[in-house]
Amino acid sequence: MLKKKIIKKTAETEVTFEFAQKGIKSVSLVADFNQWQPVTMKYHKKDKAFRTKAKLPGDGAFHFRYLLDDKVWENDHNADDYVPNPYGSDNSVVFTGIKK
Repeated sequence: MLKKKIIKKTAETEVTFEFAQKGIKSVSLVADFNQWQPVTMKYHKKDKAFRTKAKLPGDGAFHFRYLLDDKVWENDHNADDYVPNPYGSDNSVVFTGIKK
């Protein structure tokens, strides 16, 4: 799940990335904005979900995927779009932007 908060002062968008699925022990966010390096998402017991935040430039489109238990790739079912990647699957896409 994606949640977005526009920060007008800095022309950025704070995006909260969230993933929940039973039986998963770890989730990493892997994205073009972090040079495709896995970033471990923190587990929140209260709502049984993994979550992390990122501040992204406004008016952009950013590709990302989730890596589950260091072996299974998954997309965000609430992504703004999906685009094919060179590995025969799709990347999730999040759009950022400043409302005028």
